[in-house]
Amino acid sequence: MVKVITYGTFDLFHQGHVNLLQRAKKLGDYLIVGVTTEHFDEARGKVNVVDSCLERIENVRKTGLADEIIIEDHDGQKIEDIQKYNINIFTVGSDWIGTFDYLNTFCKVIYLERTPDISSTMIRSNQFHIVKVGIIGTGRIAARFMAEEKYVSGMNIISAFNTETESGTAFQKKYGVVTYSKNYKQFLKGIDAVYIASPNETHYEYAKKAIQEGKHVLCENPIALKKQDAIELFQLAKEQGVVLLEGIKTAYCPGFQQLINTARSGQIGEIRDVVACFTRLADPDARECIDNKFGGAFLEYAAYTLLPIFKLYGTNYKDVKIHSIHREDGLDLYTKIDLIYDQGMATAKCGVGVKTEGQLVISGSKGYILAESPWWLTKKFKIRYEDPNKVETFEPKFQGDGLRYEMSEFVAQINKIGKNKYLLTQNEIVAMSEITEIFLQKRLQEWFSKEPF
Repeated sequence: MVKVITYGTFDLFHQGHVNLLQRAKKLGDYLIVGVTTEHFDEARGKVNVVDSCLERIENVRKTGLADEIIIEDHDGQKIEDIQKYNINIFTVGSDWIGTFDYLNTFCKVIYLERTPDISSTMIRSNQFHIVKVGIIGTGRIAARFMAEEKYVSGMNIISAFNTETESGTAFQKKYGVVTYSKNYKQFLKGIDAVYIASPNETHYEYAKKAIQEGKHVLCENPIALKKQDAIELFQLAKEQGVVLLEGIKTAYCPGFQQLINTARSGQIGEIRDVVACFTRLADPDARECIDNKFGGAFLEYAAYTLLPIFKLYGTNYKDVKIHSIHREDGLDLYTKIDLIYDQGMATAKCGVGVKTEGQLVISGSKGYILAESPWWLTKKFKIRYEDPNKVETFEPKFQGDGLRYEMSEFVAQINKIGKNKYLLTQNEIVAMSEITEIFLQKRLQEWFSKEPF
């Protein structure tokens, strides 16, 4: 007898799960299915499991494909189970390729191809909709988005779009999703939502056309390069009844929320100064270093550094001044944004060709909050006071690279169960677009005066 074992959350049970179990069943004579507990799912990084463990077990049982169902609740259990049940084959979906190669010591490991296009054929008691997503752009951010999909319930990436055929073809070959290169409207037909990860200057047009076709939009920043364009997109989304979300992942991370709430709580007194810095020595061949008009430090990182400032002071600043160090072709290698408010001041610093300490410092009348680099992932922050011996340290939970939190919120808002619209508000996004427009106008006047923005 050939024994096969597979594991999964099996949340929001759908045809893709059935297909995987059918293929696992064909690998041997006896199939054992491990269903994860809520606690273990959370520990391994799944952020939004909807169905209870009992519901998920029952859905697997109803298929009639599992000869035995067990519970997985801790790290290391896979090896224990393989030895305990004398397993010959361990199998999971191809989105986990390489992760479980270490199990080859104990049995044969087989990765099954993913099912990119699924349908919700299983009857469920809730109305949680599985969102079919198409990715626009197939570069490095899109690859990270694909990697995070398996940690988010209720989202299924089924297609991609890139006008650069070579990049799109490579993406399709690697991830098994249909990739379009010419007909954007055709690409939109089979999906519920888009994730826009294309070059900065294309975001607005892609988002607008998607919203007009009734598609939900999750867009990497900047959502628009002009204030009025951002306002237009939100108005259009409201009219069409779709979700429009900007992908500044820091805004959706639990640790950043805790940091902001701690600052607002009064523990450091009145907030008088905020300094946020995000710099990297970027790859010279990366988009942000090649595109001298729509790349550079500001468009790459300014939204992240403006985020804590807007969260703590609001968007009604009195004055803003922007200073940059430019490359000979006009690309900004380092940009500093100074904002003045009635209650205090703030500085946002970002760089792709200048490296400095990337920290967030929130200064108050009783003490200050220090979040060291990478504060935009917010894995740790401290409160310090006049007494150097008095230091409070916070280490909030953080999973993956942060994308899964914004993906989870996107799905929740589409299903009308998201209650966290305050995490990144329309006013904050519009204010970022306003400063982006000021920056671009200034740079274009100085470096590209013959080309209108």
